Amino acid sequence: MTTTDRMRPVSEGGIRTVKTIHSVCAALLLAGCCGSALAQQAEQCPTLPADSGLHWDQQAQSDFIVCKASTEDGRTVLNMMLTQRDPDMTFSRTLRAEKGSFAGESLNWYKLDMGGRDLPGLESRRITVVKLDKNRYAQIWIDAADTTELGNLQTLTQSLNLNASAIAGGH
Repeated sequence: MTTTDRMRPVSEGGIRTVKTIHSVCAALLLAGCCGSALAQQAEQCPTLPADSGLHWDQQAQSDFIVCKASTEDGRTVLNMMLTQRDPDMTFSRTLRAEKGSFAGESLNWYKLDMGGRDLPGLESRRITVVKLDKNRYAQIWIDAADTTELGNLQTLTQSLNLNASAIAGGH
């Protein structure tokens, strides 16, 4: 095809055909891309037990993944950020609460520091950071409705396992 051939106008029927082909190709590429992305996303957050009544909402960025576990009524109760960067969070030893584990690593749960204010619901909220290995971290926080749900979510967290590709940029 010469430069002149490429510059010749296409008939109206030819334009429709070209547009249709472009639309079909774009749809197929998008479906392939999104299907692959959804498959990756499903693997990035730890698998929740089927009987937990929770489901993950996930946001993946280039250097972190946020997993939010919500109840059937839409209340977010368990949050997790998986990252390759150290969150550089320090917690006061006086706020240390329960011991636990995540992905085979020991951890301490901490009460939230609200600047000395005693706000309703704080007794059932916890936060922690776990160093999984070199340049792999999990920041986990729980927003339970009460202390019973808090205990259940801490137990659930101990049973979660990460896939090898669970940190953004690690796949």
